[in-house]
Amino acid sequence: MKKLTIIGGGPAGYAAALYANNFDLEVTLVESDILGGTCLNRGCIPAKYWLHLAELNHEINNASDYGIQVETSEIDWNKSALKRQDIISGLVNGIGMLLKSKKVNVINGWGKIENEQSVLVKKEDGSEISIESDYILLATGSKPRELPSLQFDNEFIISSDSALNWEQPPKNVCIVGAGAIGCEFASALIDLGSNVTVVELEKEILPGLDKRTSGELRKQLTKRGVSFKMGTSIDSVADKEVLLSDGEKENFDTILVAIGRSPLTENIGLEDISVTTKNGYIDVNLETMQVIGTKNVFAAGDIISNSPQLAHVAFAEAMSAVTYIATGNPSPINYSAIPYVVYTNPELAEVGLNSDKAKLEEIDINQAQHSFAGIGRAMIQNQNQGLVKVYAQKDGPLVGASICGPSAGEMIHELMYMVGWEALPDEAAEFIHAHPTLSEAVGESLLSLNGKGLH
Repeated sequence: MKKLTIIGGGPAGYAAALYANNFDLEVTLVESDILGGTCLNRGCIPAKYWLHLAELNHEINNASDYGIQVETSEIDWNKSALKRQDIISGLVNGIGMLLKSKKVNVINGWGKIENEQSVLVKKEDGSEISIESDYILLATGSKPRELPSLQFDNEFIISSDSALNWEQPPKNVCIVGAGAIGCEFASALIDLGSNVTVVELEKEILPGLDKRTSGELRKQLTKRGVSFKMGTSIDSVADKEVLLSDGEKENFDTILVAIGRSPLTENIGLEDISVTTKNGYIDVNLETMQVIGTKNVFAAGDIISNSPQLAHVAFAEAMSAVTYIATGNPSPINYSAIPYVVYTNPELAEVGLNSDKAKLEEIDINQAQHSFAGIGRAMIQNQNQGLVKVYAQKDGPLVGASICGPSAGEMIHELMYMVGWEALPDEAAEFIHAHPTLSEAVGESLLSLNGKGLH
């Protein structure tokens, strides 16, 4: 029986351990903190809880549009925090039970590579054990990035990790960075009663995503009260007064730095197996997830180069690595059809290429779009702002799509299949969408892409 040691118990690590049960592998998982990693404890799950709480609050505050009078929407923050922790604890405990049921040996401690077939684990009590195995999978995850001029003090200048532990949100917040993390916090905080200013160096939010749908999201968040300072940075901070590069000064309760995440690859023994990193990232063979320059070491998740830092990508990379370890057969991921979701209100979701990415890759495309404005279900939900955009290679298959609107994160998966399976526009346009549904906007955009729009 082959032995596999996994360092890291986040999405990549625990997914690899669970998936290995499908093969003849003996698995040890080493985790220095809490099972579930950033995603369950300080990322995806608590962040989406805050967003759901904010959405509920927004719906209640706007219930009068439907003739429903609500006297108050006061939030019991203590009860809300307990509910959040109950969800997180339930998921973490569930993973622990699953790992136990699949006979995964879980060891709490700091794992460090000794050589390609040995991991040294330092436990909290200072004791050390050495684990011998045939293969090692690195899944150590990431941490929030900080700026040299805005280093975290966990009081005034904070990371997303700290913000997700708020008992209740501050009243006046400056968010640095308008990527997915920054936009999600802006959306949640504005619906929970905070004053929100977002500072971003780029000219549009969500750099790299479709500019039309990103601009639509910015417009809708602005209508709800978020102040965006595009093409702007922070020049200085004195006490709680912030000087922006445009010359404006403002006082804030806190500065939330949300400029992305850095890989956790320090002090895990890479130098002992002659593996070098680039800005902290590890190069792997994306066909097998094998660390370049090694035979028995693999990596998955946020620490690898040229891969999006998304939990669902970490799951897929973990399964790909385990498949190759167990069978010797590559099971590569289709990176061209990965869904990307920003869980704002409204949501923004994208898959594959957009016009800018196609231009960079010198791919000629056709594109079409359809607004939610006339979609009956969207009007019923009072969410008929936004649009669906689809892209196809000229005389070829669908290559991408972008959605800004209600339930975009759910609808993108239909288009993910079309992109992944390289459906032709005339084939995709034949599928019937139920009425009234939000996904009719997808159907309408596909009809338009095929040159036969209905509405």
